[in-house]
Amino acid sequence: MLQLRGAFTALVTPMRESGDVDYEGFRRLVSFQIEEGIDGLVPLGTTGETPTLDEDEEEKLIEIVMEEAKGKVPVIIGTGSNSTKHMVLYTERAKKMGADAALVVTPYYNKPNDSGLIRHFEAAAAVGIPVVVYNIASRTGRNIPAPLLEKIARIPGIAGVKEASGDLNQMGEVIGSIAIPRRETDSPFRVLSGDDVFTLPLAALGGDGVVSVISNLVPRRVAALTRACLSGNYEEARKLHYELLPLAKAAFVETNPAPIKAAMNWAGLPAGPARLPLGPISAASGAVLRKALEELGLKLKN
Repeated sequence: MLQLRGAFTALVTPMRESGDVDYEGFRRLVSFQIEEGIDGLVPLGTTGETPTLDEDEEEKLIEIVMEEAKGKVPVIIGTGSNSTKHMVLYTERAKKMGADAALVVTPYYNKPNDSGLIRHFEAAAAVGIPVVVYNIASRTGRNIPAPLLEKIARIPGIAGVKEASGDLNQMGEVIGSIAIPRRETDSPFRVLSGDDVFTLPLAALGGDGVVSVISNLVPRRVAALTRACLSGNYEEARKLHYELLPLAKAAFVETNPAPIKAAMNWAGLPAGPARLPLGPISAASGAVLRKALEELGLKLKN
């Protein structure tokens, strides 16, 4: 059974200054994540700048991550689209290429009604690969409240949710009404935080981990925080939470993934620039980010 618990990295897509994808940099990043003890990988999501990638680029990235990670850690491929037809094609591709699960975001721009959302996720689950719902209203314009998610969660094959609503009350309702009642069944429903700042509070409510942005840079520390939370060692978890909190905030000082890519470049990790329409972060934002990195004791190469 797919283990959707722990710290999963929402992988950046390294770019060259030319704007081309840095495939070898991506391969090094995947290897770095596995060596540092991350629990799983999530390429082709928001942090991977998927809206700017073409299908050939996406397929090459999937090939690389599956070559490096298969059999070592679970790989959840982002397959979302605001077109149900395209989402199904991307989900079928992920299944064919060996992914362990698909991450399917709420359709953006369309702002679908409840019946449309249910049918969208029914179509995703029908592909025959575990599906993680990605709820991020700030990007899509459409929140999935707990009562609606409860209906979606009844669809066979819906394995969990990446909860990035930013609403801790909603996260608690999702855990209490959906995840906890299914915990001891043969079809558990997992709840992963979509925001690094909520890793600890979500776990305290009974959640299962995080899909992390800052673990692109500090995977070992994020994994340690998550494991402390899930083992109930909240004294250690609080210590790690407060150590990582400045970086977790600074990583969103401007639109993700521009800040985390800047931080990775300074630390000598493969990232490169964000692809347009995202531009470089401002000097003021850079100062905030550097301060957070220095507080963590990270050695910066530039």
